[in-house]
Amino acid sequence: MNKTRCSWCNMKNPTYIKYHDEEWGKLCLDDDYLFEMLLLESFQAGLSWEIILNKRENFKKAYDNFNIDKIIQYDDKKEEELRNNPGIIRNKLKIRASIKNAEVFKQIQGEFGSFKKYLEQFTPTNEIIYETDKVTSNLSDNISRDLKKRGMKFVGSTTIYSYLQAIGLINSHKKECFMYKKGE
Repeated sequence: MNKTRCSWCNMKNPTYIKYHDEEWGKLCLDDDYLFEMLLLESFQAGLSWEIILNKRENFKKAYDNFNIDKIIQYDDKKEEELRNNPGIIRNKLKIRASIKNAEVFKQIQGEFGSFKKYLEQFTPTNEIIYETDKVTSNLSDNISRDLKKRGMKFVGSTTIYSYLQAIGLINSHKKECFMYKKGE
């Protein structure tokens, strides 16, 4: 049986299909996952998500399994290694930002107890927002503004909106998609 999926899902890319069907829009608020997705979304800024998704395993290897404690210790030598890694996005500013963003993420965890609890100040995490055809919202504006104030980079409102979709706080599956669930 052929399943109808969201129109953005490249049906020729099995990795993208699997991501759409098994991950995107499904609520997952584990801090390790929240960090991984924020790191990947920050690299996506200005690029397609498919590019990042195709390089996800390379990012995972290059970034020590997304181990935040290791990433915040990265030095100039490690930054250079990342800039020379053809398996990831080698943008110098994004690489530098990924390390700074890890530091800020860790500070937020210390302040709130977890990144999940930080997100709860903006919206209760058991409240999933159902909306389609948007790229920003008041929610993404507010989170973006706060993250920037704390020192994060490449976390504009569009990036944060995409992040919120990825982690499942915003469910944007189209009505014709088999994954669509009307807000309850």
